[in-house]
Amino acid sequence: MRNAKVWKAALAAGTLLLATACGGATGDGGGGPTAQRTLGKGEGRLDLIAWAGYAEDGSNDPGVDWVHPFERSTGCKVNTKIAGTSDEMVSLMRTGQYDTVSASGDATLRLIAAKDVAPVNTDLVPHYRDVFSGLKMRPFNSKDGQMYGIPHGRGANLLMYRTDQVSPAPDSWKAVFDDAARHAGKVTAYDSPIYIADAALYLMKSRPDLGIKDPYALDTRQLGAAVALLKKQRRSIGEYWSDYQKEVTAFKSGDSVVGTAWQVIANTAAADKAPVKAVLPKEGATGWSDTWMVSARAAHPNCAYKWLDWIVSPKVNAQVAEYFGEAPANAEACRETTDPHHCAVYHADDESYYRRVHFWTTPTRQCLDGRTDTTCTDYAQWTRAWTEIKG
Repeated sequence: MRNAKVWKAALAAGTLLLATACGGATGDGGGGPTAQRTLGKGEGRLDLIAWAGYAEDGSNDPGVDWVHPFERSTGCKVNTKIAGTSDEMVSLMRTGQYDTVSASGDATLRLIAAKDVAPVNTDLVPHYRDVFSGLKMRPFNSKDGQMYGIPHGRGANLLMYRTDQVSPAPDSWKAVFDDAARHAGKVTAYDSPIYIADAALYLMKSRPDLGIKDPYALDTRQLGAAVALLKKQRRSIGEYWSDYQKEVTAFKSGDSVVGTAWQVIANTAAADKAPVKAVLPKEGATGWSDTWMVSARAAHPNCAYKWLDWIVSPKVNAQVAEYFGEAPANAEACRETTDPHHCAVYHADDESYYRRVHFWTTPTRQCLDGRTDTTCTDYAQWTRAWTEIKG
């Protein structure tokens, strides 16, 4: 999904009782899975679903391997399924064949609502204590005061532009919405229904009359306004992107001059001598924070918990963050990065920065902004709207 270094690998691979130490989470008889209470010996196997770059075993780069050390340490043999989209992750988890998944916020609530994942007992994950407070008990990784996973990392969806083509330097999402026609055919946007939230975020500030309080909580009227804005933008879009290696290439060639990007894309493009800059606009931004979740039907729950603690341990979390291009979740990881400036570049410990970031959250009919007098639009409606927008 996100790392240019491993995107080709992603495409190639795209293809009972709770209280026991060896048992996974099961239904509690009252309507949902419950958290594992104790941790026992590993079952010898772990089946996981991950974004490319999250479970590296040296096959893509011999110098990048945190899977084999985990296997040697725990005796849990890792079998990884690389997923290319959040929708794919949701579908795979619903088969019950996997123990854990590195879900983004546009998948987590769907998995929780379907009871495909269990609450997580953070007491069984010692390194959870060092996770940045800004990643704990968030709307996309918890429910009713209970964590449903262990945070992995985070990043913002930034506004990137070519400094030789876009002037004056933009500081607002207006550049890709109301002013998109200035660069018709060279505007780019992320290819996913969750991108509707980017339009909603802009409308929060530019159209206060719409009453949008949360870009993921849109009633029918608010969704209609976001869709109208995106249809207008569509006339200026050169391409929608999901493979960010292609976005780097587009910005280098000048086929794209302004649009949504991640910090790692800006870094990669700049390293390749492209005249680009990425900014967090004055309206704020959407963003992503991935969460390792445990299947409600995990066949290897003890190995899953061992993985959760391993992947968020300082040294490993630092390795993943640098290889993938994101801010680590564990505060202690910043002492372990090979680049001493990594955490500063990705604003890892800057909570004031991330308070301006609205992390991907699955839209639901129950309004996430606290409204109880109306029904909001859900992800299925957003998906249909996105198909309509793209035409």
